[in-house]
Amino acid sequence: MRTTFPRFIPMRFVCRTCLTGALVVAASLAAGTRPVPSGTDLQREAMHKLAFLAGRWSGPVTIVRGPGEPLHLTQSEDVEYKLGGLVMLIEGRSETNDGKADFSALATISYDDATRTYRIRPYSDGRYLDTELAVLGDGFSWGFPAGPAHVVNTMHLTAMGEWQEVTESTVGNAPPRRSVEMMLRHLP
Repeated sequence: MRTTFPRFIPMRFVCRTCLTGALVVAASLAAGTRPVPSGTDLQREAMHKLAFLAGRWSGPVTIVRGPGEPLHLTQSEDVEYKLGGLVMLIEGRSETNDGKADFSALATISYDDATRTYRIRPYSDGRYLDTELAVLGDGFSWGFPAGPAHVVNTMHLTAMGEWQEVTESTVGNAPPRRSVEMMLRHLP
């Protein structure tokens, strides 16, 4: 069977109408099927919020370990992305004035797209911890229980771009007690 068009409708009009209709259908299908970002894309995007940390940092740190004089050391932090931006690796070291290492730690930060949370995993003195990290507009905060105490680390960038971090411990209803305070500058 052969389809014929009445002579009063020009063939050119029919072709343009069909072509226009096909383009409209194709455009609507394409608009409705945008590619969904993968989990790794979401993770990289979330981790990008911490890009201000990347690089080498150094400066003074004061550590209070109990009664007696606080320790005044030089702290350095080396921060870099790993696994194509999915994980941030932070290596921290404290040294005495004569260059002897007094403290060292390693931490990873990642983003879990399933729970929409950041995780930090610090390692030090043969121990490790896995806890949630809150990303703030100009820094981060994370905490953990330590026996009867609750320890919180809070980092902010100062107006001059310095890494200011404090560690405070709270036991019961007592006011927080500061155990670490550092002020680091970004190195070239």
